Amino acid sequence: MIKFLDLKAINDSFEPELSLSVKRVLDSGWYLSGNEVKFFEQEYAGYLGTKHCIGVANGLDALRLILKAYIVQGEMKEGDEIIVPANTFIASILAITDNRLKPVLVEPNMTSYNLDPFKIEEKITERTKAIMLVHLYGQNAMHTEIRRLIKKYNIKLIEDNAQAAGAYYNLERQGMPCLSFHTGSIGNAAGHSFYPGKNLGCLGDGGAVTTNDDKLASIIRALANYGSNKKYVSEFQGLNSRLDELQAAILRTKLPRLDADNQRRHEIAQYYLEHIKNPVIILPTQDSKFKIQDIRIEHVWHLFVVRTQHRNKLQQYLCKNDIQSLIHYPIPPHQQLAYKEWSSNSLPITEQISNQVLSLPMSPVMTNEDVEKIVLALNNF
Repeated sequence: MIKFLDLKAINDSFEPELSLSVKRVLDSGWYLSGNEVKFFEQEYAGYLGTKHCIGVANGLDALRLILKAYIVQGEMKEGDEIIVPANTFIASILAITDNRLKPVLVEPNMTSYNLDPFKIEEKITERTKAIMLVHLYGQNAMHTEIRRLIKKYNIKLIEDNAQAAGAYYNLERQGMPCLSFHTGSIGNAAGHSFYPGKNLGCLGDGGAVTTNDDKLASIIRALANYGSNKKYVSEFQGLNSRLDELQAAILRTKLPRLDADNQRRHEIAQYYLEHIKNPVIILPTQDSKFKIQDIRIEHVWHLFVVRTQHRNKLQQYLCKNDIQSLIHYPIPPHQQLAYKEWSSNSLPITEQISNQVLSLPMSPVMTNEDVEKIVLALNNF
């Protein structure tokens, strides 16, 4: 069986360093808010090119805390609107409604599956305070049109970078060299997830906020620690949302290999793109002028997502051929019971994507033989 994602094989590939990092934490006798978290925050901020990184419990909390901090600062209030992709994992939207803000759903571009930048402006109102940009499946979603809107309307850019650790936004300039920025560093603040299946994953839940805003970083750090900057003194009504020492140590072990692992994902994606030749299977298309081999990669292939009108049949066929696949995501947020008040909304592009997408196996430890077998099966479908 070719697993969709073989987490044991991925973690085994980091041995013995991974076990040694766990032992280091056990031997230290210090399990929360210690040096492992401190050093990981410094290392991840340095990798992304941001001033601040605050380790938190998970990716959802990272987004919740960003919005909560803006409310504390008085820059947002209940009922304010946040532009968000209609085609996203529900956590992006949960973070907004949890803060009693209003999600404004915008359809994706069918080419990239990311937020369509040219459908945003018509949804902006006097109550719009931010665009939450989701780099879905690992592909950069930033666009020059989004930069224009942020400047024109003086609104925040909040990145959901949960699936795109290591991806770049390449900013072209007329007559000048291209500027490259890591996703997670291009907005006012960004939320990150280190869920085990992510490109940079720990052995449980974990997340982080990155920002260049000193005041925002200070408030988020306090909010994540019971609203406290000083023990037993709570300045804000905060949460308990902290990255622990064990997960930080594991992430420190994995971070130096992130770029190499993402490059391996590129090699697999390139093989898929060049060799899958089946007219009923629609392959992903990079929404970028930059070649897949470019060192500043705009897509880190957290997921390799195809589309077909025969999704269920294809998934069953792959299973019979010992190939696991998953659906990301079978029910769009506006059709979830959690948001039943949106059930009458018409979002046809999002709904079509949800009805047709299928994620193929993708991980840096897949063998060439695995990839070839998958391609052969797809071409014979």
